Amino acid sequence: MTTDQDPKPWWQTRGGVALVGFVAIAGFFLLTEHTAHVFGVLPYLLVLACPFLHFFMHPHHRKAGGSGGGPPHEHQDPRRDATDRGEP
Repeated sequence: MTTDQDPKPWWQTRGGVALVGFVAIAGFFLLTEHTAHVFGVLPYLLVLACPFLHFFMHPHHRKAGGSGGGPPHEHQDPRRDATDRGEP
């Protein structure tokens, strides 16, 4: 008799645990032996993060239809919606 079980995520298998452990140990030794190189790259990583942050923090700039020549953003006004429905 076989039962249908959900397969484990890769990181919970024996091979996944071994891989995560190996990567953690390798990362530790790389960081301790090459600290000057790692910290020397950090300012460049901060500068490279700026375009990514701008891209992901301002999604409304990526609208279809061109380069911003369209109408401004419409914000909903609850008073206008109430008068459209005939409410006071």
